[in-house]
Amino acid sequence: MNNGVRYPSRSRFSRPRLTAAVAALGAGCLLALAGCASADPTPTGGGAAATFSPVPQKAGSEITVWADATRVPGVQAYQKAHPDVKMKIVTYSGDANGANDLQTKVQLFDRTGSGWPDVAFTANVNDGTWASQGKSPYAAAVDKGIIPKSTLSGFAAGALDPCVFNGDTYCVRNDLAQNVLWYDKKLMDSFGYTVPTTWEEYQALGEKVAKEHPGYLVGTAGDSYAPEVYFWASQCPASTVTGGKKVTVNLEDPKCTRMAKLLDGLIAKGAVSKDTVFSAGFIKNKAAKVLMLPGPSWYGQVLFNSTFKTPKGRIAAAAPLKFAGGTTNYTGNVGGGLWFVSSHSENLKAASDLVTWMTTSDDYQATAGTYPAYKTAATAWLANQTTTGYFAGDIGPVFQQAAERVWPGWSATQYSQEAIYASTVVPALNSGKSLTGTLGEWQTAITDKAKSLGYTVGR
Repeated sequence: MNNGVRYPSRSRFSRPRLTAAVAALGAGCLLALAGCASADPTPTGGGAAATFSPVPQKAGSEITVWADATRVPGVQAYQKAHPDVKMKIVTYSGDANGANDLQTKVQLFDRTGSGWPDVAFTANVNDGTWASQGKSPYAAAVDKGIIPKSTLSGFAAGALDPCVFNGDTYCVRNDLAQNVLWYDKKLMDSFGYTVPTTWEEYQALGEKVAKEHPGYLVGTAGDSYAPEVYFWASQCPASTVTGGKKVTVNLEDPKCTRMAKLLDGLIAKGAVSKDTVFSAGFIKNKAAKVLMLPGPSWYGQVLFNSTFKTPKGRIAAAAPLKFAGGTTNYTGNVGGGLWFVSSHSENLKAASDLVTWMTTSDDYQATAGTYPAYKTAATAWLANQTTTGYFAGDIGPVFQQAAERVWPGWSATQYSQEAIYASTVVPALNSGKSLTGTLGEWQTAITDKAKSLGYTVGR
């Protein structure tokens, strides 16, 4: 999630409307969360950015901060704790739910030569793909003396990957949305089942559930971010950037087909739903029958607690699954917002201090809505989760392990995987087609979108 609700990239295909409870928890989690995924930005020409040279600095000058409604209270808290810092706070969409407001405005400011916000938050985890590009990129490379390397090294392993382009780091991660295996401990115990540790065990248990307890579910494939849950964890090379504007897309790879076949079998038996977990029908008719559900870390409070209203003490989290014979239980990621420091800022000191506080301070992150990307803040956040007493056990070890098991072969790109899956695969599933039978169409859709944005696509 993102301190709000993310959600995985929100592309032009927005997620279902959230319930009032979810929205209250933080529309930054689900739809802003993490990155919520992303709308497809306009091509910016690509290529390495020019060497960063700060504009003349004006110590003590006012900084303008753009953030979504979920993050604004945190920015206000920083302002209260630092009264000497002059700030103008602007509330905007945060690029959630498919919005592309930040890039659109930055392009306008680029033409007029002024107006850039000194600091900007985005729920779209892919926004770094354009903010780091061009002769004068919007984002400053924060690893060039703007934020200490000692601070940057405190983020979870791989957390800053969506911010790294051409070897430099152009943003800082607000939160993570690493996937784990959620399950209803009360149901698992009453059915006499053991929590699986491999995808093969998950498949076998799903088949057993379909036979012994028809109607109960072990997963869903109808959410637009399903690829980030299942195919990312399977190490499927659906989008692997190999350099510059070059990307590998190969859904015929065995690591893609194995997951498609696994899901097809469970869908056919009724153990995996083709619906989205946020649809009114699913919430009403299926929420109480969810036995297991691979999904992001924000599912705990946002989905099970606030949306499904699953009683306290039932929901637990297990480590990400791996395939038999695999050495690492890799997982995927469904969200995680970004903070940018503008390369045009005349007060980089104040801008970077705010961004550092928002991402690393326990004063803010420990009680935020989603799992912090900064490791020490995450420890404090987990302690706070324990005090709620909601979960059936300590989720800390599982979350911490999963945070550093996100497979690095799934890259941030200018196109939205979620939008493509939502427009190509979900309709096919609902018409009765199989995932396996749709891989070719899905491959073509990704390839076409990538090429339209200037990528060279290979296999």
